Amino acid sequence: MANLKEIRNRISSVSSTMQITSAMKMVSAAKLKKAQDAIVAMRPYADKLSFLLAGLGQNLEEGTENVYAEKRATKKVLLVAISSNRGLCGAFNTNVIKAVKAASESYGKEVSVEILTIGKKVADGLKESVIVGDHSSIYDDLTFDASAAVANDLIEAFVSEQYDEIRLVYNSFKNAATQIVKNEAFLPMVAEGDAASETTTEEYIFEPSAEEIVNELIPKSLKIQLYKAIRDSFASEHGARMTAMHKATDNAKELRDQLKLTYNKARQAAITNEILEIVGGAEALNG
Repeated sequence: MANLKEIRNRISSVSSTMQITSAMKMVSAAKLKKAQDAIVAMRPYADKLSFLLAGLGQNLEEGTENVYAEKRATKKVLLVAISSNRGLCGAFNTNVIKAVKAASESYGKEVSVEILTIGKKVADGLKESVIVGDHSSIYDDLTFDASAAVANDLIEAFVSEQYDEIRLVYNSFKNAATQIVKNEAFLPMVAEGDAASETTTEEYIFEPSAEEIVNELIPKSLKIQLYKAIRDSFASEHGARMTAMHKATDNAKELRDQLKLTYNKARQAAITNEILEIVGGAEALNG
C-alpha cells in the first residue's frame, strides 16, 4: 500500500486539477451563453436567405448567367475545415479532422483536394494534407468583416476557376452536449431539399432584375453562410468544452474521494500497527 505522504500528494494534485477544470467549465458556460444567443438569432435569417437565393440561382431565365451556381467537372476541390484554436473540448476537433479526411478520401485519386483551415487544432491534425492557407487568427477578433474577407477569397477562387467545388466542414451547434459535424456545399450554390422542390413550382416577380439580384445578393449570402458556420463552430466549441470540463470535474471528484478512502485506510492500518508494536513491546518488558 502506498505510504501516507504519497497519497496526500496525490489528493492535493487531484484537488488542484478539479479546481482548474471547474473554473474552465464556468468560463465556458459564460462564453457559451453569448455565443449561443448569437448563432440562434442569426441562423433563421441565414438559412432562409440561402434557401431563397439557392432556389433563385437554379431557376433563372435561360440566358441569365449565374457564375455562383455553375456546375463543372470536379477536378479540384477546396475543403474549408473549421475547428478551435484550443483543446480540452472532448472530441470536438477530432471529429472535424476525421470528417475532413473522410471527405478527402471520398473524391478518389483523380480529384485534387486542398484544405483551408480556420483553427489551429485542425491545422495541426491535418499537417500531412495539402493545406493552402490558415485563418486561425480570425478568432482573435471574430467579426463579420473578418469572416467576409475570407469569404471574398473563396468566392474569387471559385469564380476564377481555381476550384470546381468548395465545401465547409464544421461542428453545428445543437445544444451544450451535442454538436453535429456538417459537410455542406459553399460553391457552387445548390438548392437542396425543400428549396429545390419549392422553386420548381413557385413563380417570382423580381425587382430589380433577377441577374442584378444574383450579382448583388448572392455574394452577401455566401459571406453570411461562412460567418454562420464559424459562429456555429464557436458556440459548439464552448458547449463541448463545458461538457468536457464538467465530466473532468466529476471524474476528479470521484478519484479524490477514492484517494481519501485509501488514505484513511492506510492511516488506520498505520495506527493499528503502532498500537500492536507498543503492546508487543510492553509485553516483552513485562516478560
